[in-house]
Amino acid sequence: MASVIPGKALAPKAVVAELSRPGPYPVLRGELALVGLPGVVFTPASGTALPAVAFGHDWLQPAGRYLGLLRHLASWGVVAAAPDTQRGPIGSHRGLAQDLRTALGVVSGVRLGGTARGAAVSVDPHKLGVAGHGMGAGSAVLAAAVPATDTRVQAVGEPYWEVGHGVSIQAVATVAITDTQPSAVEAARAVHLPGMHLGFGKDLVSPPAAGAELLDKAWAGESSLRTVKKATHLGLLEGRHWSDILLDGKGEAATRTLVRALLTGFLLHRLGGDDRYAAAFDGIVKGTEPGSG
Repeated sequence: MASVIPGKALAPKAVVAELSRPGPYPVLRGELALVGLPGVVFTPASGTALPAVAFGHDWLQPAGRYLGLLRHLASWGVVAAAPDTQRGPIGSHRGLAQDLRTALGVVSGVRLGGTARGAAVSVDPHKLGVAGHGMGAGSAVLAAAVPATDTRVQAVGEPYWEVGHGVSIQAVATVAITDTQPSAVEAARAVHLPGMHLGFGKDLVSPPAAGAELLDKAWAGESSLRTVKKATHLGLLEGRHWSDILLDGKGEAATRTLVRALLTGFLLHRLGGDDRYAAAFDGIVKGTEPGSG
């Protein structure tokens, strides 16, 4: 989908104002478990050759804490899938990266929906992105570092993937990234794709200087860095979970609204080809500070 609503380029403030609201499309929800992968997928009720993103959850968090974000993306025409795997205390970062790629393979390989509420939806396999929060952001970088072809990959002499898996990722977005094993920061040196990296200014789990800023400096492709000044590490999350007592911060409506708008704009621009939203990634947005990288 080239553009949701045609028009001239928008100023950053206008981008956030427009994309913080739900989009024009009715939304359907499905379950990835139907194809053997625990998780959820949200799609517009109809559409062909749509962009899609696979979203990775933070440490210990269920995919259910991101449903509002996923639904929001779908309302703007982006198919959004979230694996609900690797949720244990020692969940595999590499395993979640593989599950993100698997989710993209599923949504781009079959027609989705097709109920009485709407026609089947299709995804363009050349409009795929990955994103994530915390640990899931690190796994998204690991997923993007793997080429689609059957190629062996190494980072700092250590093979963290043996082969590619046939999915061609075109853009990456990270939110309050925490580093992974193997290192997402090191893997970023092999990611020659557009990236948007959001750090949270009051994050005591992964402060921007130890997460998003390091990633931005290592990024091999075009990179946009921004800090959400008042956000804590858990600011993006919805609802409550027993793990809240282990991690600093809490869910914040203002953080969720701002991240939804910026992520939606990034994906519509980089995957959907809508240049109206390009200015949002370097300009002034209230409550944030753009990076210099």
